[in-house]
Amino acid sequence: MIELHTSSPLSPDTQPAARRPQRFAPYPVSARWMALVLALWCTLGLNQAWWRKLSALASEQSLSNWEMVLTALVLTSATYLWFMLLSWPKLRRIGWSITLITAASAQYFMLNYGIVMDSSMVRNTLQTNTSEGLALMTSGLLLHVLLYAGLPIAVLHAGIQLKPTQWRKDVWRSALLVTASLAMMIGGGLLLYKPMAPLVRNHTEIRYLINPLASIVSFSSVTLKPLFKRELTFQHISGDAKLGSTYQAGGFAATSTHSQANKPPLLILIVGETTRADHFGLNGYPRNTTPEMEARHVINWRNVQSCGTNTLASVPCMFSHLGKQDFESRKFEYENLLDVLHAAGLNVDWLDNQAGCKGVCNRISHAQTDQVASPSAIHRWCKDSECLDQLMVELLDDRLHTVTSDGNNQGTVLVLHQMGSHGPAYYRRSSAPSKHFQPECTTHVTSDCSRSQLVNVYDNSMVETDLFVARTIDWLKNQQDKYDTGLIYLSDHGESLGENGLYLHGLPYVIAPDAQKHVPWVMWPGSLLARTQVNEACVRQNTDQALTHDNFYHTVMGLLDVHSSSYNSALDVLQSCRTPNANLQAHDQSAGHRKPSSTS
Repeated sequence: MIELHTSSPLSPDTQPAARRPQRFAPYPVSARWMALVLALWCTLGLNQAWWRKLSALASEQSLSNWEMVLTALVLTSATYLWFMLLSWPKLRRIGWSITLITAASAQYFMLNYGIVMDSSMVRNTLQTNTSEGLALMTSGLLLHVLLYAGLPIAVLHAGIQLKPTQWRKDVWRSALLVTASLAMMIGGGLLLYKPMAPLVRNHTEIRYLINPLASIVSFSSVTLKPLFKRELTFQHISGDAKLGSTYQAGGFAATSTHSQANKPPLLILIVGETTRADHFGLNGYPRNTTPEMEARHVINWRNVQSCGTNTLASVPCMFSHLGKQDFESRKFEYENLLDVLHAAGLNVDWLDNQAGCKGVCNRISHAQTDQVASPSAIHRWCKDSECLDQLMVELLDDRLHTVTSDGNNQGTVLVLHQMGSHGPAYYRRSSAPSKHFQPECTTHVTSDCSRSQLVNVYDNSMVETDLFVARTIDWLKNQQDKYDTGLIYLSDHGESLGENGLYLHGLPYVIAPDAQKHVPWVMWPGSLLARTQVNEACVRQNTDQALTHDNFYHTVMGLLDVHSSSYNSALDVLQSCRTPNANLQAHDQSAGHRKPSSTS
């Protein structure tokens, strides 16, 4: 008899779990092959500015198809070496992600503003303050980064599974790929030397379009080089600074027709920001962007070149006694114009409405506008952490009182550092009465605006600067019962407004267009010219002479009659128009100019 055994039903706890189909399993891949994929992505997707530039230069030097392929292989090999350098297990994902975000951001600005990632641009980026940074954070930038960095980062973190490193097997395989990449980079570079050398020699900017390597090399140069370089020794040049005879009762004032030559001088130096000389009405620009200065009969030098194409390069250079060439190759750090004036016995103050004085005001009285203005003034002139320059006019009485409160009133120099025409948010740089030209560009993304809108909004900022300078002159006029007054306005650099696809400023000096280097220089003579026996008519007859920022230091020294061995009369714009009996720096003329060496 056969017994039938029926199995009892399994309890839920003992039933085998039903398999759930896995929707997605990360694809396993070794780090060395993932690094190669990312390098290819950078070559093909994140070097658009590089490929466009090569295409634009095809009429000058055309590359064959195989040369273009070889160029792509060399770029990929070089980038691969960087990704392999970051391929350590605990570093690779975050290191690769940061590289991709940096490359995508850099490409956006290359394509939309025409920048190149050289050391100067990296320094500008590191010096950018919060408000300037926020002005550049646009939806276009975020979308670009999401597409070109977000997509590969998503794959990197969720789409693949990096295989664990097996040192015995993986080291030699990775070394083989690294060796092959080195061979490709060196061999390909040698093969490309003949067709590429003329391009690189004549268009040095293209080397700074290689992405992300240009950013990496430039950032390393800015941040790591100083660690291996000895800090420059600080040299004092103000030890022999002293006030000239115009500060003494009688002096040569007895021979002057100016009846109040012994009043202390009050000079305002305005450091302009991002002002193009060719958009200055005083220079013949078709639009009268400077009617207020013209009405106040300022002296305008038309042919002036800046020391740099960004604030960080230009401002310390223009306040130096060395001049551009010696300043850039200096072996020491030196005191600047403000230090010398202060050491001679003058009150000196720096009022900043921008991103700082770049070290120029470190040893003298200085303040930031939004930190010393009253709440009512800030409400009237400031918005989104940025203030219009006219706020500084309202602070002049307080700044003058602050620096003269100790009883020293031999003379005063007030320096005003503008926000000026700083982009890309040009529409924030002018008040409603200054918006003469419409319609204007009202976005941070200048490439999204038409050429006419961009020029309109920039010119409105010029009108605002004109009003600011005029109001400052009017304030000085009200001080003339107590002081001999004068004003100098000089911009730090110019600006590109879309010409040849370039925007903003900061290109390397040797390749920067004239729009970024040709700047306005204006003087309201007040009574300071007569005080130092300068023939105003003579000065006005020589306003077309070629000048640079090199002339600024020495012109101010001469105008204020401050004696120092750092003064060079040959670079004083006003010296040739001084009457013979007003040889204010006779010691310099007779003994010969002695400039502290920049190389010894």
